[in-house]
This record gives sequence, C-alpha cells and structure tokens, in this order.
Amino acid sequence: MRIAVAGATGNIGGRAVTFLERDGHDVVRVSRSLGVDLTTGEGLDDALTGVDAVLDAISAPPTDRAQTQTYFHTTTRNLLAAEQRAGVRHHVLLSIVGIHSIEGNPHYAGKREQERLVTEGPVPWTIVPATQFHDFAAMVAGWTEQDGVATIAPLLVQPIAPDDIARVLAEVVTGEPRGRYVDVAGPEPQDLVDMARRTLDARGHRIKLVPTWSGMFGVAMAGNVLLPGENARIEPTTFDDWLAAEVD
Repeated sequence: MRIAVAGATGNIGGRAVTFLERDGHDVVRVSRSLGVDLTTGEGLDDALTGVDAVLDAISAPPTDRAQTQTYFHTTTRNLLAAEQRAGVRHHVLLSIVGIHSIEGNPHYAGKREQERLVTEGPVPWTIVPATQFHDFAAMVAGWTEQDGVATIAPLLVQPIAPDDIARVLAEVVTGEPRGRYVDVAGPEPQDLVDMARRTLDARGHRIKLVPTWSGMFGVAMAGNVLLPGENARIEPTTFDDWLAAEVD
C-alpha cells in the first residue's frame, strides 16, 4: 500500500513509518521539514497522489485553548480536503483516551475538534484513542522546569510504550476503516510524578519535582478519567521494561 504519515518526523509518526516500511509499504512522509505544510496546504496534493491511506500522528506544542483548536482545525481540514481530492480511502487519527470527559485542557480541546472534523468528514475513518506514552512524564517535567525545579500533576495513567502504539497504528492504517477503535493502553497503571522522577534519574537529570494541580493539568484529570475502558487493547511493554531499555 501507499500510505502517507502526517507527523512523520515526530515521536510516534517516525516509529510508525519504520514499521510500515519494514512491512513493505510505500510510505510518504508528510512534514513541514520535508516541504509539506498542513497549516497552509502547501505540497499536500502532490504528497497524496496515489495514496491509499493516511495516518495522522501530528501534535501541537503546549499553548492556549484558542491557538490549539485553531491549529488542529486548520491542519485537519486541509488534510481531509486533500485526501478527498486524491481519493484516499482511509484516514486514521491518533487520539487520546479520556478527552471527552475533561474540560479545561487546551490540548484536549484541540483533539476533540480534530475528532469532530474526522467523524463529520468525507473520508472513511478510524480514530485510535491511546493513553499517555512512557516518555510523557519526563516531557511534562521539561515543559515546566526552571532553575532545577519542575511542577507536575499527580496523574493516574496507564502508559503505553511509543513503539507499541506506533505498531498498532501501522496495523490499523493498513486495514479497513473501523470508526472509533477501542482504547489502546499499556499493561499497568502508574503515577505520573513517580514516572517522571524515575525517568529523569535514569537519564542522570536530577531536578526537584513539585506535585500540583495548579498547572496545565487540573483536578478534572484526577482519579480514573485517563485510564482505558474495560474493552481496551492492552499492549505488552511495561514502564519498567521501557525504562530499562532506555538506559541500556
């Protein structure tokens, strides 16, 4: 199959490209750094020529609600319109578990807008909701770190290895459209603060972590709201196994 991957130079998109090419698929990398701009549509029509399916694994930097919604609205609208012109038969969107029960988070508001456009759009689709990735905790600490101190919310999550979710996405995008896919998660619940501390320690980066609900992740995200549903697809790599591989 000829498959386009939006966000092909990112954490998950890049891994999905590797799995797809390993399985013999012809992969088109869609990325601004490679000359395809989703915010303007520049280069999209050429990139999607002859493409059978598209995997959207783009993300957005932490910003305010309006900017995030605008970004996801614009990029998704441009991508879907170009897919329709090209005759693409399957659009796969990587999304996040729990976003429909949480208000106040700018990124989640943007992802809800992205999902809305996909479900109402012209291209047959599959939405794959995933839990947070194993490397998410250290990334969050990096967003807030100042002078050796970082604030981080004590979220309860059931994280998944980046390779595991990328492999699932590579599988889904080569199949038939399935609508809303089951939640995809790792095998064990974890505390985000503990994940951050252990990851940073393993990397030799010692900072003080201050648990708080006053940052970008508020109390609406406390409890079980980020955990997968009962019918979830559980992937095998534990946080411990991922962390051990990270420091090898």
